[in-house]
Amino acid sequence: MADEEYYKATTFEEKYKALTKGTWTPELAKQNAEQVAYMCMCGKCPSYAETEEYQLVFCTIGKSDRIQEQKGCLCDQCPLTKMMNLRWKYYCIEGSAYELSDLKEL
Repeated sequence: MADEEYYKATTFEEKYKALTKGTWTPELAKQNAEQVAYMCMCGKCPSYAETEEYQLVFCTIGKSDRIQEQKGCLCDQCPLTKMMNLRWKYYCIEGSAYELSDLKEL
């Protein structure tokens, strides 16, 4: 039980470093996105609808070239947000969690 409580309290940055060994690459982001796409809620989001976008997991891969307008956001309801302790929204417009975090400055 202590491990579960620790995991819930761990920040996105701490989880990210543990999962990636502190190294970010576009290839790694793509691999991670493919592994968790089944959990992603992007395809159900009002901002995603009617944009002809086909990508998912923007919290991992970053901004969409096709989504331009904030019409509502489901990020705070997404299992990935809870699992990774994400604290941002509109990854499809703003960028990936990595890009929004302090990690890229390290």
